[in-house]
Amino acid sequence: MLPSLYISHGSPMLAIDPGPTGAAFDALGGQLRTRRPRAVLVISAHWIYSTLAVSSRERQEAWHDFGGFPRELYALRYDAPGSPALAGRVKALVEAAAVPGAGFVGQDDERPLDHGAWMPMRHFFPDADVPVVQLALNPYLSPATQIEIGRALAPLRDEGVLVLASGSFTHNLQEVFGGGRRDQHGPQAEPYVEAFRDWMAEALDEALASGDTSRIADYRAQAPYARRAHPTDEHLLPLFVALGAALGPQAASGAGPAPASVSRVADEVTYGVLAMDSFVFEGLGAGAPLRAAA
Repeated sequence: MLPSLYISHGSPMLAIDPGPTGAAFDALGGQLRTRRPRAVLVISAHWIYSTLAVSSRERQEAWHDFGGFPRELYALRYDAPGSPALAGRVKALVEAAAVPGAGFVGQDDERPLDHGAWMPMRHFFPDADVPVVQLALNPYLSPATQIEIGRALAPLRDEGVLVLASGSFTHNLQEVFGGGRRDQHGPQAEPYVEAFRDWMAEALDEALASGDTSRIADYRAQAPYARRAHPTDEHLLPLFVALGAALGPQAASGAGPAPASVSRVADEVTYGVLAMDSFVFEGLGAGAPLRAAA
């Protein structure tokens, strides 16, 4: 069984100034390549849509969906294969689950890979030889509903498909760019960022240990500084899809081939406010607590 991942993809500058997070992603990529996934399904915060849709291109390409960055960033490519067959499988799984608000999945054979997809894929599969499919994120659906979508996708992990959810553990761009120049790597994290991260890690532990996701799904009301950490929460919502894929459809009964566990593989805070926490979920169903980043 392959893992499900939640990756904080950070600023586009990470692609040319990777720092500690890039090194952590490279190390994770080495581990993932030994497991030889046949394809990757990406759920990115940068493909948001009022319903769900899945990319069905035969051949992918990198979309530079940002502006105002150094010219060398726009020269980067990622021409991985697509997989219309996997797109159809994703559509069938999600529609069969009949999750309220996610009962229909469209197919898009034109949209390229946004930077939330191709940036981490460059670290994980630098030869661009593994097929990639994207599933759009509907930001109007609650965290609890995103978990149910993830549960519907869990069978893919037994079918050789890596589920990769891509966002940002904190994401207040006004504080990244609005308070004067901040260095990408090295600034001390703002206290509110640490408070939010600590609460989320504790809630994630609870969800995995018990299978009860009610607390973490209510993070917006319960977590300290939730609205400051995420003025809008599309960059955190992919986490809930990854969590659902880790818990799986049998989580309520405690069944599954092995208890789920999670490790944090990156924990840098870039620009002092953009938390890069990234998680690897193994196993299926309720299980072991969070392990710290190496």
